[in-house]
Amino acid sequence: MLIAAVCLLGGGPSTSIDAYLVREFKDAKVTARVKMGNQKELAKINSDFGLSYRFKYSNIQIKEPWKFRAESEIEDSKLVVTQNGMKQKFDTPIYRGTQELSTKPGRLRTMLEFGILTPSLFNDFFNAKFIRLDRATNDVVFDLTYVGWRKDNTRYRIWIDPEKRFVSKREWYGQTGEFRATFYYENPKQINGVWAPTTSSVKNADGAMAGSLNYENLKINVGVPDSVFRID
Repeated sequence: MLIAAVCLLGGGPSTSIDAYLVREFKDAKVTARVKMGNQKELAKINSDFGLSYRFKYSNIQIKEPWKFRAESEIEDSKLVVTQNGMKQKFDTPIYRGTQELSTKPGRLRTMLEFGILTPSLFNDFFNAKFIRLDRATNDVVFDLTYVGWRKDNTRYRIWIDPEKRFVSKREWYGQTGEFRATFYYENPKQINGVWAPTTSSVKNADGAMAGSLNYENLKINVGVPDSVFRID
């Protein structure tokens, strides 16, 4: 309580999530390359979590708001996921189709999973509650929950570097409150005025390292065209 009071009086980082939104972020291109993936430990997070770690890499393009495209290959088969608004289209050897995700927000791909908070995340999507100032790191800590009509009780606790405005750590709690995993976002670089992590890792609820990624050839605000995200 004392730390929160000091922050409110101007003696420390802001307690408002608005202070940490990266409004200058518009779009990005990146190759997410798997550095390590332990399928046994990933499966403890949930049954599907290890799937993305079976790919050696994914070429990703992302644009505000709510646009995402990933292209991957596994065993000579190409997999493409395209998101535009609340719709996701899958084009894979085993499934082709489009899903509406308005009330399945946990499946939407956003910059949160890359450690960046964008304004669209708090426009009728997430609510943010200030929790505390982490004394050890000076990071500000918030809880994120989906707005009620999204019908998802998932909660994320995030640690934000108040100077560079990136998420350094994220805890994931499932629909019934169970602790699922902790994500770490590290080695930030400033690219076109935006601080962005260049590596990430995840530990399961047992504290075991389950997977890690390198973000290679990261380019920010390069003018990715809307046509990339077209869903026919």
